[in-house]
Amino acid sequence: MIPALQWSTLLVCALVALFRMPAALRGENRSLFGIFVLVTFAMLLSIEWSYTLVDGFLGGNNYANLVLRFVIYGTVLLAGYKIAKGFGNANSLRLLLGPVGLAVLAVIVLATTAPFLLANTAGTSVGLSTLADQSPPNRQLIALYTTAGRLYPAFVAACLLPATIKTLRSRLPGLVRGGAAVLTVGSAAMILLAISDLLPQRLAFIQYIISSAAVLGLVVGLTLIWLGKVAARRAARASSALEGSRRAPDQANARAEEL
Repeated sequence: MIPALQWSTLLVCALVALFRMPAALRGENRSLFGIFVLVTFAMLLSIEWSYTLVDGFLGGNNYANLVLRFVIYGTVLLAGYKIAKGFGNANSLRLLLGPVGLAVLAVIVLATTAPFLLANTAGTSVGLSTLADQSPPNRQLIALYTTAGRLYPAFVAACLLPATIKTLRSRLPGLVRGGAAVLTVGSAAMILLAISDLLPQRLAFIQYIISSAAVLGLVVGLTLIWLGKVAARRAARASSALEGSRRAPDQANARAEEL
């Protein structure tokens, strides 16, 4: 079940990135394409065969996991900035990029890097669950590292919830409000993921469901918003063209009178 969930999520992310590529090549909102590429890369690095390949190249000490964490941090920060700015929510922007947001990012980066470097991470292990060193001190360091890795996405999600919920109540086009609804679900999943370690061991598989919901919520939500804006621009151009054609006879008469 879990591999199927991971592969299907990866497939959706890759298809969305490919779908967005032509617009990016035309120079339209390349940062959005960059978000989709980063999410796709993160999903690829979460799958065992590709993780093993990359980690083997990096020396087999699970540095691929640390790279994955930083890719996720960069992705959610960029996505959070785009969403907050797109919805015109100054409070969310200030929380993400102001002193508080930058301090949170710095603390979480430190709390991620320090336990990883102090722990014995020898032996490639996806999710660090089957490391050779299972001593209590090492397990505690890995647990701290894992918890810290989920905190920053949860913080960004919490900053975005007021913006997405406010958009749900707006009069923006249906696709944009639908995108905001999906982003709200994805943000809630990111927050839930941060406390998912409290689940009983027999329900640990739910973490993968929550994780996929968070990823798909972000990707699908941004896609719907982009499609909504594309549809709005086309409708505006069509309306402008129709209005222009109606004004054409009057403009011709006016020019004729001037001549």
